[in-house]
Amino acid sequence: MIFRDRRQAGRALARALAGYAEQRDVIVLALPRGGVPVAFEVARGLRAPLDVFLVRKLGLPGNEEYAMGAIASGGVRVLDEALLRRLGIPPAAVERVVQQEERELRRREYAYRGDLPAAPLAGKTVILVDDGVATGFSMRAAVKAVRKRDARRIVVAVPVGPAQTVGDLAQLADEAFCLSSPELFLAVGRFYEDFDQTSDAEVVELLAQARAGFVPDPFALAR
Repeated sequence: MIFRDRRQAGRALARALAGYAEQRDVIVLALPRGGVPVAFEVARGLRAPLDVFLVRKLGLPGNEEYAMGAIASGGVRVLDEALLRRLGIPPAAVERVVQQEERELRRREYAYRGDLPAAPLAGKTVILVDDGVATGFSMRAAVKAVRKRDARRIVVAVPVGPAQTVGDLAQLADEAFCLSSPELFLAVGRFYEDFDQTSDAEVVELLAQARAGFVPDPFALAR
């Protein structure tokens, strides 16, 4: 399955998640940046509030595109310990990457949310959305972090990902939705006609539209 762009993939994902529509305890959390346009359409389709949940991939020193793990808001980290042992990556090198990505995570938290607190998740059904998964480290970190914030139910929702990764996430979360799990999986971007990078400005604009328009404010629900 090839998606035209992230917005079209999000509309298709919303249809698959229709059972969660119009439920007051549901909140959609996007993994920035690419997950935000997808999650925007999911939230709109479900009539659910939208917020971001920050995660950062940890790239191998000297080969940053290859993931050795991920971190998430709340100090959560997930590492591929077997890979680190096999390659002999010292803990100090891992820590340098973690500190660098924590700085970027904090920058994005402020850029996207400003002084607003994170949306309350205790007792909620949380739908975690990204534009796809490959290794699944970022989504694993997100699930682990959301679990620490006492969510009642965690649902992973992505347009595309390898069957093994999606299966592993389904075991970690309470449920996983994936529209396409091709046997030959090389990269998420190969399954989109338009996979241009999502900018910080687009993330901020979509979040503003969500809060002002089609969905309830997640902060208002806590009051």
